[in-house]
Amino acid sequence: MCDTFVALPDATLGGGLIFGKNSDRPNGEIQDVVAVAAQNHESGTRLQCTYLQIPQVKQTFAVILSKPDWMWGAEMGANEHGVVIGNEAVWTTEPQAETGLLGMDLVRLGLERGATALDAMRVIIDLMEEHGQGGNCAEHFAFNYHNSYLLADRKEAWVLETAGRYWVAEKVISGTRSISNGLSIHGAGDLRHTDLDRALTQARQLPGQTDADAMKEFDFARLFSPGGNWGALSPLSREGRVRQLCQRNEGVFSPDTARTILRDHKGGVCCHGDFETRGSQISVLGTQGDKHWFIDGPFPCQEKYRLKDFR
Repeated sequence: MCDTFVALPDATLGGGLIFGKNSDRPNGEIQDVVAVAAQNHESGTRLQCTYLQIPQVKQTFAVILSKPDWMWGAEMGANEHGVVIGNEAVWTTEPQAETGLLGMDLVRLGLERGATALDAMRVIIDLMEEHGQGGNCAEHFAFNYHNSYLLADRKEAWVLETAGRYWVAEKVISGTRSISNGLSIHGAGDLRHTDLDRALTQARQLPGQTDADAMKEFDFARLFSPGGNWGALSPLSREGRVRQLCQRNEGVFSPDTARTILRDHKGGVCCHGDFETRGSQISVLGTQGDKHWFIDGPFPCQEKYRLKDFR
């Protein structure tokens, strides 16, 4: 379905951070590119998300979003502070809730409320813990899942993965990183849900238990992936193909590299069929300013990217 990737400045030609995502949605669904201005809100205002009302904050940032037209949330986007976020559907061993905040709602909320990637991630975590994630993610048929996220700003990037109420986050240290429709954080990450953190601490206190042993036991992907689907990736899979192309281009990664990856058909990165690529984003974040390219129609293999900014 979807693929999201990031190349940190040490992996790019120009020294900026490059982010990209394809949004694969049901055939024929309309996905719009919209700009929403920064706003101030009166105290006590309520915000209507796709299914839930939640308290609004006093100030929200200007955002550019690529979003299915029937929902409040967004598949991906950027804000005025140089934060970009994309989410992925993941299926886990945890039960799915009938209602809650959609992963797409949380993408938009993170962008509207987070001035850095870390701030935006904490917004998503706090709101997910308070209101839960859940609800139907398709307009005309039942389609429920949990979510993973790739968040970045001009300085750093994070991967956040969830399984029901549980979550784990991993900072991207160097090079490139990509996520798709499976859990990918092995070990216990850099940050994690309180219950997982408590269990990890208890495991380290067992006689003879080393930190390395405890980390191995808390392999998030292994613990929460259904059917044991957490091992090595095939380069013929979509997720494996994106990771391979990202790693192959480390050191020479450019916006053209991102376009080539998102237009790739080997492994189905540019998706055609019952699910198809309905939107696509490439962002370059740097000290000299940010640039954001979107397509506002299906199939990045056929569409021209259009430059969007906050002016």
